[in-house]
Amino acid sequence: MEQLLLILLFFPLVSAIVTACSGSAAKPVALISSLVSLGIAAVLVLNFIPDASLQFGINYPWITALGISFKAGVDGLSIIPILLTNLLIPIIILTTFKSGHKNEPAFLALMLFMQTGLLLVFTAMDAFLFYIGWEAALIPIYFICAIWGGKDRIRVNMKFFVYTVGGSLFMLLGIIYLYLQNPAQNFDIQAFYNLDLDAAQQSWVFWAFFLAFAIKMPIFPFHTWQPDTYTEAPAAGTMLLSGIMLKMGIYGVIRWILPVVPLGLTEWGMTAFILSIIGIVYASIIAFKQQNAKRLIAYSSIAHVGLISAGIFSLNAQGLQGAMIQMLSHGINVVGLFFIMDIIANRMKTNDIAALGGIAKVAPKLAIVFLIIVLGTVALPGTNGFIGEFLLLMGVYQVNIWAAVFAGLTIIFGAVYMFRTYQGIMLGKTNDLTLTFRDIQGSEQVVLYIICALIIVIGVYPKPVLHLSEAAVQQLLEQVNQKLISVK
Repeated sequence: MEQLLLILLFFPLVSAIVTACSGSAAKPVALISSLVSLGIAAVLVLNFIPDASLQFGINYPWITALGISFKAGVDGLSIIPILLTNLLIPIIILTTFKSGHKNEPAFLALMLFMQTGLLLVFTAMDAFLFYIGWEAALIPIYFICAIWGGKDRIRVNMKFFVYTVGGSLFMLLGIIYLYLQNPAQNFDIQAFYNLDLDAAQQSWVFWAFFLAFAIKMPIFPFHTWQPDTYTEAPAAGTMLLSGIMLKMGIYGVIRWILPVVPLGLTEWGMTAFILSIIGIVYASIIAFKQQNAKRLIAYSSIAHVGLISAGIFSLNAQGLQGAMIQMLSHGINVVGLFFIMDIIANRMKTNDIAALGGIAKVAPKLAIVFLIIVLGTVALPGTNGFIGEFLLLMGVYQVNIWAAVFAGLTIIFGAVYMFRTYQGIMLGKTNDLTLTFRDIQGSEQVVLYIICALIIVIGVYPKPVLHLSEAAVQQLLEQVNQKLISVK
């Protein structure tokens, strides 16, 4: 089974090359390839033992002069983002079936290339390999947004690139510093965990990593690239960014900051916690004022990710478990929302809420699936969003009751602006524009029915997902606490 992970990592890369050469058959080739990756991931999940051990491990010498190895594996912290990536890629590819892009083979090949980068990030047990995956995931999404984006794509994409590359350079400095402090002179993650750094050293390493992760999520005030990029990117690019790529930042905090620099976390974790809470309130208020539905969802995403970040920095089991399952739930929900906005924009040539209305009368199937996805987004009990946000709020509550009150605003505010958006688009009277709206059909139905099924199934029975990460989360907390106790 050890080679299964190697196949999972590099099959999308081979698929990308094949897809790029497939001409008019690019869409079915890309979809079939992504479904094969999903099948491999399913085998991985079914054979995964939900304890705290590292499984399916591979370790090959790579750049021996620098102590760099191709070392990767799967544990309870990585299994959920691996599942999310392989689940969403075929869904996102399927969303492109009714839309035309110039040079589609290249467009789809870049998506599959990005999949390899994402999977490297979520499985790397070597810091240099983690960084390679981090940058490899950025390259294709840059070209996807720069070539197939909206009218203002060049300016917006440059801002996105500067932010993310700047953050990556800080992380690279942090990785190099940890390497230089490591007596074994390698980039092995376990060696980094065992380093004995003082509080000052850990503090600056904390910020070197946190800046990269905070930009990627993004967390206030490092978020300003996100709304413009989400709005100008092509629909599939927005889904990749919001559904999967931002999870790289969440995962990075859990995998690298918590166990590597616990003293830095003690010193600056509350600052990050407060910034996360501010981001929830700030983004929710800004979302109220948006008339562009796609931009509104972008700010909604910032608010939800702020709650996930606050849960992580609460440093307790409820917060971390909530973050793990909410990574999955948020990815599913936000892809559904952006796909619906893409369907509406393709038919109506606008995402302006004020210009729409009454679509439910002419498109009842769209109205039903849109409502289910909205209910999942606002965390209605029985949907996938509820269990994650409930655990996150429990985690935040254990840190500070007032922080939990403000964090809870993401649910209250979210319900208000999401239902108001639904009402503005779907309810009321039809107008000259929406009267001719066609209901969802074909691949649109398949995508949205799958997303709705996942929302309901995970919401009703979240235990299997929670069980995957439970032991690893517990071990992580014990590891952090033991390091803090040994210092005292």
